[in-house]
Amino acid sequence: MDRAAAFEQHHQRYEDWFERHEPAYLSELLAMRAFVPWSGQGLEIGVGSGRFAAPLGIQVGVDPSPAMLEYAAERGIDVVDGVAEQLPFEANRFDYAVLVTTLCFVDSPEAMLAEARRVLRPCGQLVIGFIDRESPLGQSYAPHQDESVFYRDATFHSADEVAGLLQDGGFSVTGWGQTLSRPLAEIREIEPLRPGRGECAFVVVSATRCA
Repeated sequence: MDRAAAFEQHHQRYEDWFERHEPAYLSELLAMRAFVPWSGQGLEIGVGSGRFAAPLGIQVGVDPSPAMLEYAAERGIDVVDGVAEQLPFEANRFDYAVLVTTLCFVDSPEAMLAEARRVLRPCGQLVIGFIDRESPLGQSYAPHQDESVFYRDATFHSADEVAGLLQDGGFSVTGWGQTLSRPLAEIREIEPLRPGRGECAFVVVSATRCA
């Protein structure tokens, strides 16, 4: 089963995760809110069901799963079928682009970043939220990765690796934030955003497209 097929087949299980883990979801959402621009034309790459794009005010979302796109469209997102490594948009269209737990699912992070850079306007902003492989929670995922229909084929990255990918891809990092310091099953309330990286599982990095 390819990565998109897992989300297509198990879309209801995906949606249920947000209900069962609402404090963790809201912690991630608020962490992203601190970095996503309040204005301009925005794109979420790997929009999924629109759980982040809709409350963050992101107008356009692209995803390869029709089931996910149907959810996102119902949440008011202008949805487009496509993959991160070959975005179906003209160059210099967006003021900012966002990825939330999408990086670990793309076949080529380098190609994805090249496409993100292409569709961003000069000095456009890219915001990536991801699970830090080297965080305590990230390390706890590894032994159980095969048990998840979603993460079975995922490739988690460390914060240092993401920083290197951004630099090599023509971006300049402008900020880091993090949240989710406890195991998922123990999170009962919204966790605050902390500066930096290296302590929490969910990391947000903001970067600007270099000239």
